[in-house]
Amino acid sequence: MGSGKPPSHCNRGDRESGRFEISGTASPTQGFGIVRQSYLAIVNPAAGGGKSRKLLGPALERLRAGGIEVELAETRAAADATRIARDAYARGQRKFIAVGGDGTSYEVVNGLYPLALGRERPTLAFLPLGTGNSFLRDFSERGVEHAIEALLASRMQPCDVLRLKHRAGVIHYINLLSMGFTADVATLRARRFSGWGELGYVISIFLTLARFRRRPFPVRLAGEPNFDQRRCLFLTFNNSKFTGGTMMIAPRAQVNSGLIEYVRWGPIGRLGLIRNLPGLYDGTHIEHPLAEHKAVPRVEFALEQSVDVMVDGEVITLHCEELDVLSGALNVVV
Repeated sequence: MGSGKPPSHCNRGDRESGRFEISGTASPTQGFGIVRQSYLAIVNPAAGGGKSRKLLGPALERLRAGGIEVELAETRAAADATRIARDAYARGQRKFIAVGGDGTSYEVVNGLYPLALGRERPTLAFLPLGTGNSFLRDFSERGVEHAIEALLASRMQPCDVLRLKHRAGVIHYINLLSMGFTADVATLRARRFSGWGELGYVISIFLTLARFRRRPFPVRLAGEPNFDQRRCLFLTFNNSKFTGGTMMIAPRAQVNSGLIEYVRWGPIGRLGLIRNLPGLYDGTHIEHPLAEHKAVPRVEFALEQSVDVMVDGEVITLHCEELDVLSGALNVVV
């Protein structure tokens, strides 16, 4: 059994050399990367306003008491989780736990792909100890408790990975990508209210309303002859239903459908948006006359320049080109 202590003294990455140390429950004869039943937990100690480190200990005790072997690697800077996951997969590790919020999961996924394409499918579990944990809400509102139960019961299912090709490269995600109003809200939250949890999303929504913008993001859905040049409030390209913790932006999305759930809200006015805000939380906004949604296998972009996008809780500026689906590429423990 492991000690169940927080990871502050367990593992440290070496950003200069790309090396990281692992401690956990493996025996001396079990080298890193060959323990089939051992999970590598990639821990973001800054998640949840720094609370994740304190909360991790009790969760690890329960997992280890249930017979689950867990090794730990702690991040120290942005993109560390991507590097750790990539290096671990290359060495033979196949089971991972993202310890943090949606941003930690996003980094881990981008460490696994594109490396895992055409190779053994990796497994990703979650300990949602961050301020934003939208992906898991598709399966339960019980957060960490549900995540621990899923691990103990080995409750696993295939999950699609969405792949966005942009002018400077490629990214992968499992929750959603958005542009327009929703990305503007996420940008404001990241810059001014990053430690405020769901309240930060609500405040950012109302502040973003003050500089209300409706603009075109030319896209062409698979099967359509032309690019849609119409102005809109926002576009989202979804694998799962929720964003911002509790906002049901894509109520029809399914994580293993093999399709992108596209949601568009046309140029609704400021007062109209305020009246319809509750619909963003229960999913009824897609019934609005200006709303559209469709499940598609591919999307093309014809953007004139790079734009701010929100991807799995992370804000990035990208010149998007094409989006498609890696169907069932990942096992998720949910």
